[in-house]
Amino acid sequence: MKLQIQDIDACHPSAPSSSAPAIKKMSLQIGSGEQIALIGPSGAGKTTLLQVLSCTLKPLKGQVALNDQNPWSLSKRKLQKLRGQLIVAPQVPPLPPRQRVITSVLAGRLPAMNLAQSIQSLFYPVDIPAAHQALSKLDLPEKIFERVDRLSGGERQRVGLARLFVSPAKLWLVDEPLSALDPTRARLAMSALTENARESGITLVCTLHQVDMALAFFKRIVGLRHGQIEFDLPTEQVTPAMLKSLYSQYEHELLGHQDRELIEKQFERVTPAVVVNNCR
Repeated sequence: MKLQIQDIDACHPSAPSSSAPAIKKMSLQIGSGEQIALIGPSGAGKTTLLQVLSCTLKPLKGQVALNDQNPWSLSKRKLQKLRGQLIVAPQVPPLPPRQRVITSVLAGRLPAMNLAQSIQSLFYPVDIPAAHQALSKLDLPEKIFERVDRLSGGERQRVGLARLFVSPAKLWLVDEPLSALDPTRARLAMSALTENARESGITLVCTLHQVDMALAFFKRIVGLRHGQIEFDLPTEQVTPAMLKSLYSQYEHELLGHQDRELIEKQFERVTPAVVVNNCR
């Protein structure tokens, strides 16, 4: 699925009506099957942009197009059909606590099911092997029949990501998928996401606080700050100086809890001629 936004303004849904737009006059084009990482400090507008792309937040101004369709000019039924071609993985997945993991994972298939199939899936999961395979990609197959409320925060986050792998969607919108994961499982999750999207020709838009992960797994990086695009570049053209400017006054978010040496090595891989010690 290809995406295009042109000169959009949008407010965060929870913001008061008098608030300034969270994103302002933003334009962005994403080709079908492309994978991009959205980075930037807190409040940059990353999550609001995902909500616009998911057709759940109507912009105040500007144009949005998914596969050349303006979602806000469609009938309710056609809009619902368009939304069925995408899936959103929020930072905190809304998993019913008493639900079994297998049911939560297979909920990713709901847009392709009719009402009878949806009800049946709640009581008799229709494709246990598919759910097991999806969980295995995220090192979680043994939890397939556990209840959600018995999982840790990181395990719940991975269950939310596993939904993507069984979904029929052609657009994955993923919001901060690594916030509850340790470095080893974070790399596993990013590898699984990007590899599966690439193999299936799925468009992937992912917000990340972990800059090193964005540099390691994505070929295109979009840097947001104060609701605007600071840069939109191939990964090899993103320099530490650009990142320092993007995260100015938010340097703690640039480094986060990641090991500084790992980030410096990643910078060296992308731009070997640049001195990294200026990142702080």
